Amino acid sequence: MVFIPLSDDNPLRSIRFQWVTLGLIAANVAVFLLENTPEGQAAIASFALIPTELFQVRIFGGTAVGLDQGVRVPEGLTLITYQFLHSDILHLLSNMLFLWVFGDNVEDAMGHFKFLLFYLLSGVAGGLAHAWMLPNSTLPLIGASGAVAGVIAAYLILHPRVRVWVLAFRIIPLRIKAAWVLGVWAVTQIVMVTLAPFDQVAWWAHIGGMVAGAILVLVLRRPGVPLFDRGLEDTAAS
Repeated sequence: MVFIPLSDDNPLRSIRFQWVTLGLIAANVAVFLLENTPEGQAAIASFALIPTELFQVRIFGGTAVGLDQGVRVPEGLTLITYQFLHSDILHLLSNMLFLWVFGDNVEDAMGHFKFLLFYLLSGVAGGLAHAWMLPNSTLPLIGASGAVAGVIAAYLILHPRVRVWVLAFRIIPLRIKAAWVLGVWAVTQIVMVTLAPFDQVAWWAHIGGMVAGAILVLVLRRPGVPLFDRGLEDTAAS
């Protein structure tokens, strides 16, 4: 990771607090703690997204698939549940850090309910993209990366010129425009999906989430919310 985001200079304009962003982070952390119990470990494969199983029941086929332990989840529901599972603490922290730094302003641009819908739909799109590109895969897909990729794409479209504090190469503190931070991240996903489409990292989920986020932000943002920081200079000069 070239840039690790720390904070942005971008105050909220329409909401008082990012309750949905905080709630999503809390939910992910809570699920991670549950994952690390014996019962949670046994249930992970049922709540993860497995492409071969997803298409076997045609997503909305109504057939429940589960483990011998008795955990049974409708396969289509795994398009939601997989988003809240993480493989380890670094996987969780990296996703939650991006969500915390950039999610609040996307939530501000949409409102609480629309942002929750946006987040989940971006994750669903990421899961579907991964499954469509790797339909024969039996490896469980887990992680919030697809949903967070949607948040990153939305922020890039809404606020490319906002300054962001980052650690470059994990050690050098810099304050640079969001377009550089998130643009480098987005380009990296495209490069990696080209070079290593069958890697352990779910690059296609990132791509699917990004595309969905870029489209959904145009539809779900509040009326009058500008794109690409239009009017930023006027606001700063007043």
